[in-house]
Amino acid sequence: MLFYINSNKMFFIFILIFSTLISISSNSWMGCWIGLEINLLSFIPLISSCNNLMASEASLKYFLIQSIASINFLFSILLKLILLKNFEMNSLFSILINSSMMMKMGSAPFHFWFPNIIEGMTWLNCFILMTWQKITPMILMSYYLNKNFLMLIMMINVIIGSIGGINQISLRKLLAFSSINNLGWMMCAILISENLWILYFMLYSFLVSIMCFMFYILNIYFINQLFILNISFIMKLLIFINLLSLGGLPPFLGFFPKWLIINFMISNKIFMPTFIFILSSLIILFFYIRIIYSCILFNFMKLKWFKINIKNNYFLIVIINSLISIMGMILSTLYFM
Repeated sequence: MLFYINSNKMFFIFILIFSTLISISSNSWMGCWIGLEINLLSFIPLISSCNNLMASEASLKYFLIQSIASINFLFSILLKLILLKNFEMNSLFSILINSSMMMKMGSAPFHFWFPNIIEGMTWLNCFILMTWQKITPMILMSYYLNKNFLMLIMMINVIIGSIGGINQISLRKLLAFSSINNLGWMMCAILISENLWILYFMLYSFLVSIMCFMFYILNIYFINQLFILNISFIMKLLIFINLLSLGGLPPFLGFFPKWLIINFMISNKIFMPTFIFILSSLIILFFYIRIIYSCILFNFMKLKWFKINIKNNYFLIVIINSLISIMGMILSTLYFM
């Protein structure tokens, strides 16, 4: 029975990967739309595979939101095919197509569904939604960019992503708002160059994968569990390092792509968005440091029997990944010199 469930999951994950490849390699808008629909139909069984009400609710909400975004996208491309004879740029159609892609990936101001749906998911599904599910919409959006519209949206993203995470007690919602913030940086990266976006996306996915894996093996979903449960100091330190790296604190690995984006924006005299981006990173680092401060300094003696035992091979994976994150110090220092 266990093998049957795993083989099911493997099948849907394979279809998920395959659908993304269909969309990004398609030479027509209709082909892109078909890839997005296959992607949606393969991700819903993965969400609802858990036998609880929150997962069922999350899968239903996800289906409704993605269906609305798909209808919007289909309407935009059909209208474009009818009204425009050739592939000419039109601001209205580019805004319509960009908006539907933003709704697909949970970008502000269409972000309201994103934290609520993430709350009902397992850590693996959270990781997929925060990383892999952003590839197709970002690439499709880059085909038909509206630069002025995107500049406004990416500033809204970083502001909402930083302010929205301040009052959160759920780690999944916290990472969801962090993902919205990073989406603003990704949009800026895709405006600059595709290679920079690939670099940023890969490093962001790597850091999110470490965090999701750590919280999965510790079976932690809320901030108070970090200081109630008896987690070893080394594990707390590793969470600390990776959170700071995800927030973009120099000289960790997560700062490197952000530094490249800031460097480009300042050299092109784009000062106001740069100021907002840096300020939002400081707010994110503030609530990450607040979590770690509570996690390391608070020590509940009453609950010491809740000892968490981690398998050695899991612990080794976390340490190796965290060492790669710390290696960013050497990489970034050499680059800045």
